[in-house]
Amino acid sequence: MSKRKEIRDHWDPEDKAREVSSWLNEKKASDVMAVDVRGSCPITEFLVLCTAQGPRHAKGIASHVIDKAGESDMNLLGVEGQREAQWILVDLNDVLVHIFLPDQRQLYDLEGLWSEGKRLELETDAAE
Repeated sequence: MSKRKEIRDHWDPEDKAREVSSWLNEKKASDVMAVDVRGSCPITEFLVLCTAQGPRHAKGIASHVIDKAGESDMNLLGVEGQREAQWILVDLNDVLVHIFLPDQRQLYDLEGLWSEGKRLELETDAAE
């Protein structure tokens, strides 16, 4: 019987959320938001949310996050929703990245669901 080893990386969760948010901005995701859900969510510490223009854009954003996470030695635990690309979840253990199409983001309203979480102030892309 094997025990599952806890997966940790060298990233502070808040720093990781900020870094991932910058990657989303690099790929022109809109409405990028990071929410601190420590103490209220049992499965993660931060949620990073963004909106993609369409399915191809969502897939491109997700691929970018996956590639950059690998380059940055972040643990990638899984990816869901890439085929349909309506809502893609990238699980970086203590940071969950949600890439939505506009109607899906409005429908699921994770900002409202986790409204008790503290929003991080993020640097926005100066080129916009």
